[in-house]
Amino acid sequence: MDFAGLLTGKTALVTGASRGIGRGIAAALSGAGARVYATGRTIANAALPDGVTRLRCDHTNEDEVARVFERIGGECERLDVLANAVWGGYEGMVENGKFTWVNPFWEQPARRWSAMMDAGVRAGFVASQHAARMMVPARSGVIAHLSHWAARKRLGNVIYGISKAATDAMTMQTADELRAHNVTVVSIYPGLVRTEAVLAAGVFDLSNSESPEFIGRAIAAMAVDPDAQRWNGKVVTAAAMALDYGFTDIDGRQPRPLTEVDI
Repeated sequence: MDFAGLLTGKTALVTGASRGIGRGIAAALSGAGARVYATGRTIANAALPDGVTRLRCDHTNEDEVARVFERIGGECERLDVLANAVWGGYEGMVENGKFTWVNPFWEQPARRWSAMMDAGVRAGFVASQHAARMMVPARSGVIAHLSHWAARKRLGNVIYGISKAATDAMTMQTADELRAHNVTVVSIYPGLVRTEAVLAAGVFDLSNSESPEFIGRAIAAMAVDPDAQRWNGKVVTAAAMALDYGFTDIDGRQPRPLTEVDI
């Protein structure tokens, strides 16, 4: 699949694009020709293409979120893609010299629940509300939530698993309501992604890893698929979508889709 100019004429918003997978999605969509708006609290410092419009936004602040969509609505005729990568709760994993992320749920700090539910699930829901108000009249659009295998399997932190399961439930429920309006909602699971944090750790086997842009390619392919509704309400891996659409990662590799057993 040739991504050059694939999304010409389309508008995308990527939340949580300051770093990591969100930054990669924004870069990939921009590289495919979309007009991209990218949000985050530190978005001004993000390593993004010059053509990306950076909008500083704290997604726990509904007024700031509303202003982002007002800006997009004032400058563009429509919104074709919302990629929800914004998340919270990764902050403060080490407290008083102790790594608390893996503590049992009864020893988890309440702030971690609030961060993941407010800066994660709730932020995705509010952004989806605004996006749907633009997509429903146009009878077109894709809403992609960045989710994780933790929704199906406990991976070291109960709160994280609950919040990702809630994200997948949000996908299914909102997809059901948007189906009649030809708007597609999907949860996309990454594999091991070569984010800044993963590379800095230096402890991972990267032989089957993915670039941060890989999920962005999956979203781009779905955005121009006339049969995108076949994904509506589903949970899918970026690697499985790559095989379906026939594209590779930016380095030409074809990552193997992971399963629950692999995680």
